[in-house]
Amino acid sequence: MNSKELEQKIIQNYQKDEGMMILIFAQWCVNHDLNPTELYLRAYPGQSENYALKQTIDLTVSKEESEHIPDQTLLNVLSLFGNEDLAFVVTEEINKRKK
Repeated sequence: MNSKELEQKIIQNYQKDEGMMILIFAQWCVNHDLNPTELYLRAYPGQSENYALKQTIDLTVSKEESEHIPDQTLLNVLSLFGNEDLAFVVTEEINKRKK
């Protein structure tokens, strides 16, 4: 495998993992009756619509069909991808739920 092929493989793996992070976020929102698009826009108000998020929302299932996603798992995944602003908004929602 030459360096160009290796670079392409690394990019593809990152994109696949990023897609999984988006799905975990979107499903967690569904599981807690939250709108993933609204939370995303609260975290990143200056950004336009997130196409990857919009596509991924279609892959979510109802909360009754979903596996439980622990809050800390979502926060860890968001942190892994550097989504600290989104993790902050998620933490606000977790705190609201605990009150």
